[in-house]
Amino acid sequence: MAYKHDPDGQRLPIKLDTTTNGEFAPLPLPRHSRAANSLAQEQATEHAKRSNLNRRRFLASSCGAASTLLAFNQAHAAFGKVGGYYDIPQAAALEPELAEATLGGEEFIFDIQGHHVNPLDRWRAPTLHTATGLNFMPQAKCDYLDPDSELGHVQCFTGQAFVKEMFLDSDTDMAVLTFAPTTYEDMALTDDEAAATREMVEAMEGNHRLLVHGRVVPNIDGDIARMQETRDQWDVSAWKTYTQASVDGSEGWWLNDEKYGAPLIEEARRTGVNNICIHKGLPLPTPFMTKENRVYGGCRDVGPAAKANPDINFIIYHSGYDIKEKDGPFSPGDHKIGVDSLIQSLIENGVEPNSNVYAELGTTWRYLMRDPEEAAHVMGKLFKYVGEDNVLWGTDCIWYGSPQDQIQAFRSFQISADFQEEFGYPAITPELRAKVFGYNAIGPYKVSRDEVLRRTQGNDPVKRARANYQNAPDPTFLTYGPKTRREFLNFLRFKGGA
Repeated sequence: MAYKHDPDGQRLPIKLDTTTNGEFAPLPLPRHSRAANSLAQEQATEHAKRSNLNRRRFLASSCGAASTLLAFNQAHAAFGKVGGYYDIPQAAALEPELAEATLGGEEFIFDIQGHHVNPLDRWRAPTLHTATGLNFMPQAKCDYLDPDSELGHVQCFTGQAFVKEMFLDSDTDMAVLTFAPTTYEDMALTDDEAAATREMVEAMEGNHRLLVHGRVVPNIDGDIARMQETRDQWDVSAWKTYTQASVDGSEGWWLNDEKYGAPLIEEARRTGVNNICIHKGLPLPTPFMTKENRVYGGCRDVGPAAKANPDINFIIYHSGYDIKEKDGPFSPGDHKIGVDSLIQSLIENGVEPNSNVYAELGTTWRYLMRDPEEAAHVMGKLFKYVGEDNVLWGTDCIWYGSPQDQIQAFRSFQISADFQEEFGYPAITPELRAKVFGYNAIGPYKVSRDEVLRRTQGNDPVKRARANYQNAPDPTFLTYGPKTRREFLNFLRFKGGA
């Protein structure tokens, strides 16, 4: 077949790079990740030749993904990264049936953190930096939509792009669209655009494949008062908020404070939507977060709020993960930020594992894929202290392109036996993977088991479209968020920042 995307096969199907979700500046790729990418490229050439395939066709196959992950194992081991690994038979690089058995999977996958933007005229105005900002992002080079569209490169970030990347190029069955911490007027994705994307999916008879959040930033005047209207108009499944967000220089806030946190929780309870998704950990850029507000990205408030409000589900986006804090085994202490600040807060307040606090993996897993030892510690700690029933799948896509590479990496990731014994981490069994991928989220998001069966075993147009697409798949293997400081600064201008 002729490939529109990357016909020469230069892009790896599993992506280790510097791309961000736009909330933090790109981090340099560490030496062991650069070595992993280099070795994966070498082995892709060798395995493609042995398979009598060109590189692109080989890399688009399950064997291509297996070959890439096996090369990552080899490179990481050479750098002493032995706490975690991708559990894939060596022969899977050359045997399609074995590769598919390892990386294919039949799990129900429910991604609770997805993004796209609103292609309104104001984002395309030539006088705005936004047009330039979007143009500098890698996704602006997409070629799977209408090249003659007056939307130009903005179409690469729309709901159509989201549906292709999320539902055709990955095994995702359901997803949630979520929001950024701007003012209501400056939202890059508005409520009506999110609802339009949901309707586009449902028009394909894929009902309830896409849910939406309601955005609320309580330190913006009027946001809490707008919650009931948002609930009534858009049928939201959860509230999305940011404790460290600084809007027009406002101070951050805590979930257990009386000025913002308590009123937000009470209004969520009154609306009947008892899921509150809180961005914690990943630092926001200026002007969305001041230097002083960074402390509010820590999780010291989660335990007290959860203890005092057992009827509310607190879903901690990014699990409190901070890209500037290297994670190792948990030890008690004064943890101001990071995953350990979440664990410490739960322990201090007697919040047991598998109660009303959930840890979400968007961007967190994407960055942990670069370091299997850190991945073993973070995943092991979350399973041990937050609970095996309370770790939720999210990918922060489409900023990272299709989430399929994140899915394939998690399908095969394993915590080493040494780490399991030394730190009390569980083995990642097929049952535990299935929980993380989807079953853990169906409780808080009120998705029935019958709905799960319809999504995984049904034959609606979304399922048929994916099956037909798989006859000649052409994934981009691109990540779309900013990869360089220049792209990052332009992206901030697009979002209304500096």
